[in-house]
Amino acid sequence: MHFNIISIFPEFFTSPLNTSLLKKAIEKNIISFSFINPRDFATDTHRSVDDRPYGGGPGMVMMVDPIYQAIKSIPDPGKIILLSPRGKVFNQKKAKELSKLSKITFICGRYEGIDERIEEILDIERISIGDFVLNGGEAACLSMIEAIARLIPDFMGKLESTEYESFFSNLLEHPHYTRPAEYMGIKVPDVLLSGNHREIEKWRRNMSLIETFKNRPDLLESANLSPEDYKYLREKKFKFLGRNLYVGLVHFPVLNKDGKECAVSLTNLDIHDIARVCKTYSVSKYYLITPIEDQKELARRLIHHWIDGPGKGANPDREIALKIVRIIDSIEDAIDDIAKLTGQRPYIVTTSARDEGDLSFSNLREILEKRPIFLLFGTGHGLSKRAMDMAHGILRPVRPFDRYRHLSVRSAVSIIIDRILGDCF
Repeated sequence: MHFNIISIFPEFFTSPLNTSLLKKAIEKNIISFSFINPRDFATDTHRSVDDRPYGGGPGMVMMVDPIYQAIKSIPDPGKIILLSPRGKVFNQKKAKELSKLSKITFICGRYEGIDERIEEILDIERISIGDFVLNGGEAACLSMIEAIARLIPDFMGKLESTEYESFFSNLLEHPHYTRPAEYMGIKVPDVLLSGNHREIEKWRRNMSLIETFKNRPDLLESANLSPEDYKYLREKKFKFLGRNLYVGLVHFPVLNKDGKECAVSLTNLDIHDIARVCKTYSVSKYYLITPIEDQKELARRLIHHWIDGPGKGANPDREIALKIVRIIDSIEDAIDDIAKLTGQRPYIVTTSARDEGDLSFSNLREILEKRPIFLLFGTGHGLSKRAMDMAHGILRPVRPFDRYRHLSVRSAVSIIIDRILGDCF
């Protein structure tokens, strides 16, 4: 494979390409490189490749013509890739796809970026290596080259060694150990010393599952998991983020259709369906909030039927879900209850289809790592101002960019809890 690299700092690559496997691959003609400096195509005495941005603003922008002329100087540029934070994120799947090509041209931007017209003139794919900013595209380019090159036949000593590496099968790699068998009182796992290769492979697979589950659970969605893998993960006792989440379904104070504060009645479906969602995602408690005595009694009778009454034996799964339900008079009482259970005052988050919200789902995941969250949902026509004013923040609507926002509360709870916890298992 041949790599063309367009960069104003070609010397950036000198040391890495003269080291380790990259050097050996160049010596064996497995990979090769050409470097094109856009300054060689500048038209002024200073060899300028950048200028001030139209519209003002900080920094400089790389001019379109030196980049265009640099690319046109390459007889066969192959696939052209622009390293940019605005691109799709690079991953192992993309590396494998690119490793099948014979030629790739990388454009390493600098300053505030490159004049947008280069992408209108040429067929260019924009790629990012992650959600962070570098001084230029050179470091990103080098990372991509190494990821791509090591998938080319004969680059690695044994190609099968890549099969055990992180991301090859959408699982993170298992832990590794070498001599000595004990160091500072820490021993190598016995299974690795057993000589039982079947058990060793099983251990490695299980450790990969655990590493992925804990650190990158989003990868499991695309991983090829066996029934044994699912069984193993179900049997492990992990700390679920959901156990720090508490859900409240507020029946007072809420709004009626005229925008006035009122109380509304409980519904059977809300009690059952939301309890099942909460249990599925390991939510700690589901509070039914109403001060009305006959409504509380109705909820108690309903729950009693499934937990202690005739429904207990008929549907054990319903019993398990309804055990996390608590009937309580007010939002304040629920907050006090959570504080007693956890030893911390919860971070209170309200939901609303009317307000745009200042909290994202990722914000909530970060907070859950540190303290309990009490997530409030309103019945009727939504939470009243009094309820909204208790919150530390408002969660963004499920469909913030659409005008139609009229989900049932059961649907909203299901979607929101999945967005917060769904990729966290």
